Amino acid sequence: MQRLSRSSLLSLPEDISRPAYLDNATGVGIVHFGVGNFHRAHQAMYVDRLLSSGVGREWAICGIGLLERDAGMRDALNGQDGLYTLTLRHPDGTDEVGVIGSIRRFLHAPDDLSTVLEQLAEPAVRIVSLTITEGGYVEDPTSGKRAADDPLVVAEARSALTEPRTAFGWIAAALRERRRRGTPPFTVMSCDNIPGNGGVTRQSVVAVARLVDPELGDWIATEVAFPSTMVDRITPVTVEADRQRIRERAGVEDAWPVASEPFTQWVIEDNFPTGRPDFESVGATVVDDVHAYEMIKIRLLNGGHQALAYIGQLAGYAYVHDALADPRIEAFVRDYMMTEGVPTLSVPAGFDLPGYIEELFRRFGNPGIADTLARLGADASNRIPKFVAPTLRDRVAAGSDARAGARLIASWRAFNREAALGRFVLDDESAQHLLDVSAGEAGDFLTAFSALAPLADSDKFVAAYMDAVQRLEAGGADALLAD
Repeated sequence: MQRLSRSSLLSLPEDISRPAYLDNATGVGIVHFGVGNFHRAHQAMYVDRLLSSGVGREWAICGIGLLERDAGMRDALNGQDGLYTLTLRHPDGTDEVGVIGSIRRFLHAPDDLSTVLEQLAEPAVRIVSLTITEGGYVEDPTSGKRAADDPLVVAEARSALTEPRTAFGWIAAALRERRRRGTPPFTVMSCDNIPGNGGVTRQSVVAVARLVDPELGDWIATEVAFPSTMVDRITPVTVEADRQRIRERAGVEDAWPVASEPFTQWVIEDNFPTGRPDFESVGATVVDDVHAYEMIKIRLLNGGHQALAYIGQLAGYAYVHDALADPRIEAFVRDYMMTEGVPTLSVPAGFDLPGYIEELFRRFGNPGIADTLARLGADASNRIPKFVAPTLRDRVAAGSDARAGARLIASWRAFNREAALGRFVLDDESAQHLLDVSAGEAGDFLTAFSALAPLADSDKFVAAYMDAVQRLEAGGADALLAD
């Protein structure tokens, strides 16, 4: 079977869309760190729409992989002329398949440092974007992470940024080079699920730069734009069944296809001093302030995912749609959203919040996505502090016992305890710490995390949390879901 490539596009079935701009002149205007499934289903898809429209052909993407394991993505994309398939899986079981061609180049940083730096220094590059996951940021006020404590940052600082190891080291090195050449700085745009992701990215880049040259760090803080964004599209990991579907549907071999839900949303702060694509024309929302949209998404969708992940697995489910089909679990998640998330939100004028919540439950229940609870619960030591703890702190400050949130935290602790017994795999960079603190006293679990520690000062919250702990220890998930 032939592999997906420019030469094989004409052999695809007629109902599979394909890029018509590949023979036209396109220039790289965006460099992206973290070419994973989400980026390819989201930002790269929007840019594909832009290039297909015939407007803004200077905005094609160059992807950069920083890790040794990114060699797999290098081989997949470079072996397919940068092409891959995106499948939108509808709740009725139908698949909508298209070929995405917006990633015109992929560089594996460990292969050639100088080529990566030269690409970042190109004057045509006006945006550098990132999807490196919540845990990838080296400065994080939520978790207390500091760049100076990161071994990779220390190593790249020791080399004076001649051998960058992190996205932030590369960005600082490239901005330094552009400054030396008299080239205007690019805009740095995070597309990760982090509250105020623009500000967190600025902190990370500036902190890395200051370790090498304080004056460079000050210049970046003053001269470089870091717009915030809100991104949304449920995108599971690629499995062999996805590759087989493409073989059967398209008649070609795609080494790394991606599948996602049909729904997509992208809200972008309009802060691009050297210019940007016409994102509005391809479905994005460009606003002066992303914060209200960001809070709705983080506190309801991402928080709802956390509410679902641990109790769902404790109840014996593996897939999101199966867990949500259990009316007890749907009620558990809905209770969290309505009693904890909604009261903390400031809703933009004209935004249909009840409709948004109902749409979330339809999306969560889409069996075509086959999203796993394990994926939702991965990296919890970074996700709980960002997606759940701020909501609960706000509720406690308002005088609530945050009972639904207390149950969520108790279910997370119970999940960790079951993982220690081998029932689940704990996919977390702080797995050993989670196992250790979950094995101790229930009250100590709260104070073991800086983001949760303030909750331990609320007698009402602690009482609700201890009640949930006791229910789980006495009767497992069924006991917690009984009412």
